[in-house]
Amino acid sequence: MSEALPGDRVEDKSLGELVAMASSNVSSLIRAELDLAKLELKDDAKKAALGSGMFAIAGLCAGLIVILLSIAAAYGLVALGVWHWAAFLIVAGVYLLLAAALVGIGYLRIRKIRGAQRTRAQLRADFEMLRHRGGGDADAVDDASDTPALAD
Repeated sequence: MSEALPGDRVEDKSLGELVAMASSNVSSLIRAELDLAKLELKDDAKKAALGSGMFAIAGLCAGLIVILLSIAAAYGLVALGVWHWAAFLIVAGVYLLLAAALVGIGYLRIRKIRGAQRTRAQLRADFEMLRHRGGGDADAVDDASDTPALAD
């Protein structure tokens, strides 16, 4: 394909040569944009991997801190005169109550999920419209609309 050189005049080129130059330039531009996008995505993926690794290490450290604080709380109860076994059971009981409260709150939140009611209603309305609009071929539309995906 012909490319415009610095000394060339565009007015001297034929329409076919101009179209060829334009398509060549567009494809070169698209290739360059794709290469840039690949480089940016690769860089972002490296940053995301490093960041998620740091979050994982921080989560591990937080777990260790909770364990150490739990042991410290149990020994604090021992210092107040509570038997060793009872102190550790008290700390475990506190965690059990915390876990039960979190499960209860999570259960209440999940019960509030309605599951795209408006979308299902709109789909039913659309199928009803198609069923009534079809006229003579209503039985074929009725068979197609009885799909399990729309059942509640």
